[in-house]
Amino acid sequence: MVDQHDQRGTAAIIGGGVIGGGWAARFLLNGWDVRVFDPDPEAERKINHVLDNARLALPGLGNVALPPEGRLSFHTTLSDAVAGASWIQESVPERLDLKRKVFQTLQTHCARDAIIGSSTSGFKPSELQGCATRPEQIVVTHPFNPVYLLPLVELVTTEANPEDMTARARAILSSLGMMPLHLRREIDAHIADRLLEAVWREALWLVRDGIATTEEIDNAIRYGFGLRWAQMGLFETYRIAGGEAGMRHFIAQFGPCLQWPWTKLTDVPDLTDELIDRVADQSDTQSGMHTIRELERIRDRNMVGIMRSLAERDWGAGALQNAHDASREAASGLVRRLDDLADLTQPLLTVARAVPLDWLDYNGHMTEARYLHAFGNATDRVMEIVGCDAAYIAAGGSFFTVETHIRHLDEVTAGAALEIRTTLLSATGKRMQLWHEMRSGARVLATAEHMLVHVDLGTRRASDPAPQIRAALDRLAQAHAALDRPQGMGRAVGDPRQS
Repeated sequence: MVDQHDQRGTAAIIGGGVIGGGWAARFLLNGWDVRVFDPDPEAERKINHVLDNARLALPGLGNVALPPEGRLSFHTTLSDAVAGASWIQESVPERLDLKRKVFQTLQTHCARDAIIGSSTSGFKPSELQGCATRPEQIVVTHPFNPVYLLPLVELVTTEANPEDMTARARAILSSLGMMPLHLRREIDAHIADRLLEAVWREALWLVRDGIATTEEIDNAIRYGFGLRWAQMGLFETYRIAGGEAGMRHFIAQFGPCLQWPWTKLTDVPDLTDELIDRVADQSDTQSGMHTIRELERIRDRNMVGIMRSLAERDWGAGALQNAHDASREAASGLVRRLDDLADLTQPLLTVARAVPLDWLDYNGHMTEARYLHAFGNATDRVMEIVGCDAAYIAAGGSFFTVETHIRHLDEVTAGAALEIRTTLLSATGKRMQLWHEMRSGARVLATAEHMLVHVDLGTRRASDPAPQIRAALDRLAQAHAALDRPQGMGRAVGDPRQS
């Protein structure tokens, strides 16, 4: 087995467009030195823009720090760019004559044991190897944009490629955090683009015939089957659709519709017993270790995670859920303005929600980090109620939390209803002191005491809040002054006086 930790080296990127820039980022941020050749005078600027995006996104994808970034250099000749490179990635335009010319030049100057990967989305490796001095060096390594984030890379080889070289290519790609899909045999456009091409052709017909707009087609994908495909693909999704009877039942139930003129793609394979057996047997191998109920639960948890991530960015299905939540806020008793509160003398309802699946830890209950998450949401609601909303923050003022004390009193599991009610303990000068109490029904789950300071976002220093914020805080603090001081207020960690 090849040790992935020993795979860092020097990569040459030939062609610095969107795909080449993505490859440069993938290698560079995984510790490789990267040497770029592209005759475009704007190549360095363009690649640095890609790198700016990659440096923001890729480190947050995993939970382990990336290695020290490699060295990036730009070169005016192919011979200089490939010097010392153990991996060469070609990403020039999709012209076979151009690619063959590039390979011939590369092989004049590169190391004999360097791997030359092509980003081609359509050409077979045998076509790329056709005029090569050393065809055994050349493979297809077709990625997906953005290359620095999406893990799939289609690795396509021929009989000319030695097994040890193919194994080395797979090991290097895996060491970059990618998932090399090694094709059983070469075929035009490989696997993924053939699937995409089928959907793309049908989409163009739907637009041409006036059936749907581009936005409506995109919505059909991103609000529907695209979410399922993102976490289970095609066959596992259809296995679930077959219910407890599995894939064979699905094919028997829906197979006949393949012959119906639903799409423009009418060249349909015959559903022979041999093909049905092959699909069903492969599906059993792929997914048979799970019952249908288990697959359904896995699917649901994955999809909740995907859509909640989208909601954080207010995008796609997540934006739809955010709008749905907003429409239900009033019925839940949550408000966003001080004047909308029916009774200022009672603790504010600042959170009313259920415990989502992705808030659970290895003990099967809400993880301690999510208690803070929920209390942070409660603090955000108080800020909004007193006028420290998005517009106020954009104008340069906000509150920063400077001290927090949480008591974990009881556990709660997925689906349980949560409420947090908040008391404004004090609001003097630049400070705001809050008390949050989290309940599920009659049970008190946790409490949190937060101290916040108003900050000028221009200077990043403590400052007095604006007059309208001061007035709202004074009004709320006066109303809450008559409330009993909560048990546990001011308690130090481990203080035995309060449980």
